Amino acid sequence: MQFRDLKKQYEVLKEDIDREIVEVIESSRFIGGPKVSELEKRLAEYVGVKHCITCGNGTDALLLALMAWGIGPGDAVFVPDFTFFSSGEVASTLGATPVFVDVIPETFNMDSDSLEKVVKKTLEDGKLTPKAVVAVDLFGLPADFPAIRAVADRYGLKVLEDGAQGFGGQIGDGRACSFGDIGTTSFFPAKPLGCYGDGGAVFTDDDDSAALIRSFCVHGKGEMKYDNVRIGMNSRLDSIQAGILIPKFEAFRKHEAADVNKAASQYTELLKDIVETPVVPDGFVSSWAQYTIRLNSEEERDALKIALQSREIPSMVYYPKAMHCQEAFDKESLGDGEFPVTDKLCKTVLSLPMHPYLTRDDVERVASAVREELSKLR
Repeated sequence: MQFRDLKKQYEVLKEDIDREIVEVIESSRFIGGPKVSELEKRLAEYVGVKHCITCGNGTDALLLALMAWGIGPGDAVFVPDFTFFSSGEVASTLGATPVFVDVIPETFNMDSDSLEKVVKKTLEDGKLTPKAVVAVDLFGLPADFPAIRAVADRYGLKVLEDGAQGFGGQIGDGRACSFGDIGTTSFFPAKPLGCYGDGGAVFTDDDDSAALIRSFCVHGKGEMKYDNVRIGMNSRLDSIQAGILIPKFEAFRKHEAADVNKAASQYTELLKDIVETPVVPDGFVSSWAQYTIRLNSEEERDALKIALQSREIPSMVYYPKAMHCQEAFDKESLGDGEFPVTDKLCKTVLSLPMHPYLTRDDVERVASAVREELSKLR
């Protein structure tokens, strides 16, 4: 069994993916060109924003957004404590300080009450200037952007939606990557919409931000690539990756997003009485980058992981080390210094196989194994 079955997906989409790759090779347009433009247009329309700018990876996408806002030394950027390293790394890359915020146990996403508490403390300390919030759509579920936006607006903060795991999620009729002043996603292969290498994208309705980001992507270019009007970077999506993403996006849009939600519902039906299953609030839709359960203790979680592996069922721990424990960050990142939810999640979460090509039999096999092994452990 595969944790995320990219081989099965390729078997299903092989004809279309192979055709797109051959078209790019025959055209010899390997950087930029019509495939990239076509993909950007389709993604912007799907998300519901004016601009989609593709780039080299999801981390670059976050970095480009902060660069467009002029984030730098002395600025505070508020980041959930329970997330992947890059969500905070990008602030540090620009000389700013990521300040960590605890999360909600049921959704794994940023807690708006904790955010407000940490913003207030940052203002009281007076060492940093609050500038932006990076709200992560963890495991595929959009963060509570109405609540986060309310806090951000009270304190004049920009909102950056880190949709690396959330592409395809929804709040009401709105789609992930449209909820911030700028949104980003990643096309890392294991993401809900992934390519066969690295890739990312930035989404915004702001014309000025979009123009800046396009310039930053190509060494700060002006009217042409040899007219450099600012310091930028080299971050572009390869045309072959764009070609791969076009048929994968169509499959995602037509059936994969629905299929993965069906698999998640089956998991919840079979496991809700024995473990803490993930919660999707009313009006929200997850794209299920991961299906993550919560166990009673670190010992139980680790024992279950080993037991599942013995039955050839893969599982993963996202994330065993909280952001506030990462040595790369300094003490200014600690916010109020209290992260009880994150501390517990790091010790008790376990992600099960999840992808659009899981069958009912697959789900039942995993769920049965979880139930049987936990009955032994308890």
